[in-house]
Amino acid sequence: MFSFLWEGHAVASCLSLTFMLLLHILDECMSESHQAEIRCPERCFCSESVDFGLVVRCSDMNLIVVPHGLPNTTRYLYLDNNLLLTIPSDSFIGLPLLFKLDLSHNRLVHLEPGAFRDQVDSLSSLDLSFNLLETLDPEAFGELRAQTNLSHNPWLCDCHLQLAMPQLLLDPSFLAEVVCNTSEPEELGAQGLPFILVATDLDFCAALQRTTDVAMLITMFGWFTMVISYLVYYVRHNQEDAIRHLEYLKSLPNRQGRSVESLTRSTWL
Repeated sequence: MFSFLWEGHAVASCLSLTFMLLLHILDECMSESHQAEIRCPERCFCSESVDFGLVVRCSDMNLIVVPHGLPNTTRYLYLDNNLLLTIPSDSFIGLPLLFKLDLSHNRLVHLEPGAFRDQVDSLSSLDLSFNLLETLDPEAFGELRAQTNLSHNPWLCDCHLQLAMPQLLLDPSFLAEVVCNTSEPEELGAQGLPFILVATDLDFCAALQRTTDVAMLITMFGWFTMVISYLVYYVRHNQEDAIRHLEYLKSLPNRQGRSVESLTRSTWL
């Protein structure tokens, strides 16, 4: 009986030890997996957010491109105060939890189509302030509805921007931050005014059409003048050639007459 109990205790201890070993191995695997997920891009700093996900800070790093290998649990991404010139398509693909994106204080001049394609459902805050953007490309924003800071950019208010605005799903209150730095045509006097307000009174496309029509008329008048000038030159040149040819023909009979007269005299002799 004692032997049986001892053997049972030994088996239980062995099973317990095996179970603890398995738990330890599983814990190490999960720990390694978690560390792999939160591996921070070079020159960036990562930390756990107060809600779920990671805070990735890549500010003031003189970056010229969006970092590669961002953790797929990134929720807050700060890329402000860098040297970014453009945001290529799918720059933030694989970040389904991205809630806030700060791209302020860069040198952005262009957002490629599909730049925020993978963030339509998650992104709630987008900061594009203090860049060099002149126009908005609807294909870059797609169906994005995030709160978007568009202030302090040198916006060019023209027909292209007028056509782009209705295609954007961004909140109109944030579109009001698009203040005209320049306008085309300049005589519309939109500088310093919010485009969303100016566009209700001014038709940039109609003004552009008038400018285009005037340019076409001037071009056509220039071509017409060139054609007339060529025709006048051609007619005058032909008249001069005709006069010279006529004078030449007038001189031919006199020479022929003298030759016939000389031939007649020699025959009589």
